Amino acid sequence: MSLVTANLRGIRWLGRVGSDGLRRLGDRGQSEVQRHAVGISLDRGFLVALMSLLSIGLVMVASATLGSGDEAGRGLLIRQAAAVVIGLVAMTVLLMVPLRHFVAMRSMVLLVSLALLAVLFVPGVSHTVNGATRWIDLGFVRLQASEFARLGMIIWMAAYLGVHLEKVQTRIRGMAGPVLVIMLASTLLLLQPDYGNTLVLGATLFAMAWLMRAQLQTMLMLMVAGGALAIAGVFSAQYRVDRLLSFSNPFADPFGDGYQLVNALIAIGTGGLFGRGLGESVQKLAYLPEAHTDFIFAVFAEEFGLFGVIALLGLYGVLVWRGFVIARLAWVARHYTGAALAWGISVWVGMQSLINMGVNMGLLPTKGLTLPLISYGGSAMVATLLAMGLVLRVHHEASRALAEKGSPEVSR
Repeated sequence: MSLVTANLRGIRWLGRVGSDGLRRLGDRGQSEVQRHAVGISLDRGFLVALMSLLSIGLVMVASATLGSGDEAGRGLLIRQAAAVVIGLVAMTVLLMVPLRHFVAMRSMVLLVSLALLAVLFVPGVSHTVNGATRWIDLGFVRLQASEFARLGMIIWMAAYLGVHLEKVQTRIRGMAGPVLVIMLASTLLLLQPDYGNTLVLGATLFAMAWLMRAQLQTMLMLMVAGGALAIAGVFSAQYRVDRLLSFSNPFADPFGDGYQLVNALIAIGTGGLFGRGLGESVQKLAYLPEAHTDFIFAVFAEEFGLFGVIALLGLYGVLVWRGFVIARLAWVARHYTGAALAWGISVWVGMQSLINMGVNMGLLPTKGLTLPLISYGGSAMVATLLAMGLVLRVHHEASRALAEKGSPEVSR
């Protein structure tokens, strides 16, 4: 072999190596571009319903608090707007965090949640309003511990169900851990006292296990035991019995126990089909207590009427429906923690919304629960937006998993 021929072969070999290297770099760069171009997959229906409810909430808080025209009302609106901004930023950050990190840290999430409820009983830390000790006083802000503790419990429950799904579906003792956690959390909530949040948390965790197909015999036993404990809880405090009696006939004592409900019913009734118009509610001025928190739905009904209420119900319906679709998507993708999480958050938001509206319309006794995404309350707003970020994250991970496996898309 001559020297010229060897040089030519060497040049060709170098050319092939170089071209292969450049092609591989090009493919890698293209895949990186595609990965970043795809970004976070969002459920548009869920997002539109969420943003619509947020906008309505800010408008209604403005209407309910600025009606009197005082400085305190403007301060409440500014604080609510700040909570929405903080919640949206936190939701966006949470959207970027893979759910596997929550699964890995589930025990820590549970401990922090229980600690939030337990610290309320430390003298000098908690703040009491109307006989209920539910807030941690941080000096510059008061944190309602149960809002974040409830979200933490749902995250823990979802992670537990995802990790121990086979045990939960086939053995009675598979639900032993969740039952102990529910009992401990319920005890701490009832000591505040916060009966409404106790019911919502217990029912939400139960629904999560039911939807994840936990063993039927276990669920039936828990249903009977939970119902008996709920009834016992009502009769364990005289004020709950009084609320139950005043709810059944509020006009029997319209200036006492039935005062709040009577004025809420007047507000809803005077709204008619089309309402008095934005800002024109009369009951919010001096007659309806807690018009910007628990009873903001009555103000909304008075100002926007029956058609406005139907539209509001439709937005909550879309939010819960899309949450269930996302959960089903995760179930098909075998992303069981994501499925349980989306189901749990959707059940919580849907159930609390219906309870709040039912209380405002006199269909349920007073519970002290706010209307999610609408009522005034910084802790509730931030915690709910964090939950919405988790549902959107479930959609992203489930969609990506199905796309990579080439599985058929779940019916939307």
